Amino acid sequence: MKKFKEDFIEIYQNERGLLLFMLLNLILSIILFVFTAIRINPNSAVVKIGYGDIGGYRDGTWGDMLAFPMLAIIFGIVHGFLALRIFRKRGSGMAKFLLLATTVLILGTFLVYVRLIKEA
Repeated sequence: MKKFKEDFIEIYQNERGLLLFMLLNLILSIILFVFTAIRINPNSAVVKIGYGDIGGYRDGTWGDMLAFPMLAIIFGIVHGFLALRIFRKRGSGMAKFLLLATTVLILGTFLVYVRLIKEA
């Protein structure tokens, strides 16, 4: 944990672009978490949980929709620590690439979730 703190201080002092990517990633994941946590409806018996090209929308229970808030937590916290570790091992460029890919995944997850709740 001490190395993470030292790495974060180094990023704060020298790598402002990486710090902005980390903050953007954290803010988007918090927005995704809040939006998905609010939209979970435990009163409904059947919800749309996925989409397949052949079978169309798949039905499931509201508990299956808990995957979306868990993804938000993984994207926000775990990928932040992973970016710190990659920064230590590979440098700023690879850490920025990871955070850019994570941002795209967050936006894709948000898009999928919105489409699923529109079909419900």
